[in-house]
Amino acid sequence: MNAPRIAIVLPCYNEQEVLPTTARTLLDLLDRFSADGLVAPDSYILCSNDGSRDATRRIIADLHAADPRLKGITLAHNRGQQPALLAGLMTVRDHCDAAITIDADLQDNPEMMREMIELFRRGTDIVYGVRSSRDTDSWFKRVTAQSFYRFQNAMGLQTIYNHADYRLMSRRALDILSQYGESNLYLRGIMPDIGLSTAVVEYARTERTAGESKYPLSKMIALSIDGITSFTAKPMRIIFLVGLCLMVVDIMVALWVLYVHMAHHTVSGWSSLMLSVWFLGSLILMAIGIVGEYIGKIFVEVKHRPRYNIEEKIF
Repeated sequence: MNAPRIAIVLPCYNEQEVLPTTARTLLDLLDRFSADGLVAPDSYILCSNDGSRDATRRIIADLHAADPRLKGITLAHNRGQQPALLAGLMTVRDHCDAAITIDADLQDNPEMMREMIELFRRGTDIVYGVRSSRDTDSWFKRVTAQSFYRFQNAMGLQTIYNHADYRLMSRRALDILSQYGESNLYLRGIMPDIGLSTAVVEYARTERTAGESKYPLSKMIALSIDGITSFTAKPMRIIFLVGLCLMVVDIMVALWVLYVHMAHHTVSGWSSLMLSVWFLGSLILMAIGIVGEYIGKIFVEVKHRPRYNIEEKIF
């Protein structure tokens, strides 16, 4: 394969502290890759600005004026990381041979792009960047992240363990991705469903150089719920199985009550009654909440509203 044209897609939300350094690092990287004949000289970076409230938009314009290889789009509203990623990928789809997505903080080692591109040139359509370890994370972050992946797998969602959104996608993979029309985006779940040739590149993650993480625990939980309810109905099956188990328990309790009644034993039953009411009430509310999540997803999907609106494009 001739040197491919690579587009590096950066989702950006309030990244004014790190964006100038990130842009300089990635442009230098493209220069080295181009000098080695690994990528085409017209390879470029696209910043997908997710409605940032700081100076990110102005910085993107200034960086583009200094080097046209750095391009940008700005979404009309803050839509979240997944829609911002998709907007960037769909923007570059017709203008590259492959796209690499990476967070703007560059905690994911950008040097691993060399191995990703080499695998792509050998015919791989999707290359996942996977963390080799979580030694740099705090105990709480490590435990919650591992629980995040294990819970998804337990619920029947196919994901790549310790893989976030650092990946390479070929033009063919991008064309297939464009056919997925759901509004509730979870790209980590869509990638294995595409079904093309894949490979894994492992790397060690570093500390963030500036700014703060845009993915606290609350967003991780919300992302996990979106992924599970968008790709599997297993939680509803679990509710059904719990209901069956409770029905068996109810039959046993009914037989016991009948026996006590026939034996003329005096049983107050207040404690067991209250515990049963609270337990079953909590279970019913939880079941209604899970069903409500799925109904909410259906409500959003059937309206077919745009997943994002691009306000400005610097390309």
